[in-house]
Amino acid sequence: MSYLLVFTKFIHMSPSDTFKFSTRVIVYPLSFVLLIWLVYWFELRFGFRFNDMGIYPRTFSGLRGILFSPFIHGSLVHLYHNTMPLLILSAGLFYFYRAIAWRVLAMGLLFSGFLTWLIGSPAFHIGASGLIYVLMSFMLFKGVFSKNHHLTALSLLVVFLYGSMLWYIFPVKENMSWEGHLSGLLVGLVFAFVFRTSIAKPVRYDWENDHYDEMQDPFLKQFDEEGNFIEPTKDEPNTTDSSVEVHYSFKDKTP
Repeated sequence: MSYLLVFTKFIHMSPSDTFKFSTRVIVYPLSFVLLIWLVYWFELRFGFRFNDMGIYPRTFSGLRGILFSPFIHGSLVHLYHNTMPLLILSAGLFYFYRAIAWRVLAMGLLFSGFLTWLIGSPAFHIGASGLIYVLMSFMLFKGVFSKNHHLTALSLLVVFLYGSMLWYIFPVKENMSWEGHLSGLLVGLVFAFVFRTSIAKPVRYDWENDHYDEMQDPFLKQFDEEGNFIEPTKDEPNTTDSSVEVHYSFKDKTP
């Protein structure tokens, strides 16, 4: 919960003219997480096990897991560990990259799942961790490549919150789909290059342009070479637009 508080404070520090908060930032991620919890509740309530609908590498039937595996979790601990990263990272995606958020989510789910199907070990791969790695990798590398200081700060925040996740792209834990983690990381990295123009542009002022001429700047013309303000003289022509006409209407109040 402390991670969510840090992320919320970071959002309020962002410029309102570039990154605008809307209800979708909360509603969409929360709905996705609630759907995952609903699936797990359904398994417990009615005694179903959907594990065999996960990704089973290099089999035709295992392809269906590309769509279904993010909604299936093996235990409450597994589900709990995926809930907060998925909620926070997807909220960050819809806030900072709202124009491409759905494409990143949909394509990230498909490509990371397919890559897991190609390279995974012969077992059922389930859980939303592959998609989480897509989001983490995309926001991490995209912020570095964007040259936008707010998105770069977001990258540093992602490293602070979830940098330790990089360790799990290696087979360091038994019965863990490190192939799904690695697939998500690679897909997110590719997306950081593919969506290189679909980001908020940093504010660029006139004096930052190559053709800027300070001698023609209307504001700087009011100061001399030593920075002193130049008082207008009476001989200077009036800059008021003489074409403007003012008409007055008087209403006689006498009986």
